[in-house]
Amino acid sequence: MGAVAASFAPLTVQLAFAILGIGVVGMVHGAGDLAVVENSRRPMFLVIYCLVALATLLWWTVDPAVALPAFLLASAFHFGMEDAPDGTVAERVARGVALVAGPAALHVAGYGDLLAIAGGPSSALPILTPVLAVAGGLACGVMVALAIRRRDARLGIGMAALLCLPPLVGFTLGFLILHALPQTIKRRDRLGCATTASYLASVAPVLGGALLATGLIVALLLHVEPSGLRGLFAAIASLAIPHLLVTPWFEARNAGDRPAPTADLRC
Repeated sequence: MGAVAASFAPLTVQLAFAILGIGVVGMVHGAGDLAVVENSRRPMFLVIYCLVALATLLWWTVDPAVALPAFLLASAFHFGMEDAPDGTVAERVARGVALVAGPAALHVAGYGDLLAIAGGPSSALPILTPVLAVAGGLACGVMVALAIRRRDARLGIGMAALLCLPPLVGFTLGFLILHALPQTIKRRDRLGCATTASYLASVAPVLGGALLATGLIVALLLHVEPSGLRGLFAAIASLAIPHLLVTPWFEARNAGDRPAPTADLRC
């Protein structure tokens, strides 16, 4: 109901909905990144994680026109690989493209406006919005067909949200349904937490730090772009890029084993 109400509200309300959905709920699964790294490797992990986050923020501040498409491409790759680990290459591509470009399919103008604000006046992405709309529509069509064939209600609802709701609201809801919430459950189960509440309690310090960092980044960039949209994108990217690039590299060395949690990460 909140997504539907936000869809008919001004952009500032839609932005608030995105901040709550992506910037708060969406961070919960990433807050468990530290817990899936072996204790002995955590200092190096934290150093590299923070350096990549700072580099991403600097890049976004200096040249958002290039940082934005790079972030969208990395996100599409991440969504495809993580949300369809056993899928075919075609399914992974379709899934990633659908999440990133699906909102443009039926909302070309609104999607282009968001890209123009987030990427700045020199960004070429708004000009390519019609191409993204076609790619997103085709990808969503493939995923809807898969949802029908597999009788996957969650996939179908997520695709409907991406296609039908305004871009900012549609992506937020689709991101939560198709990626953030399922990945939170996977992370919770991997860490051996009996409930989601116990998982939240175990990652609360990391999540709190991430939320604080997000607020500071948005506030920092408000003087550059007063709507807060570019700040939201920059904050999300600064935390997402290390999550996409650094965590898998450290986590892969664990060979799938669940590391023993430290006292502050115990469920």
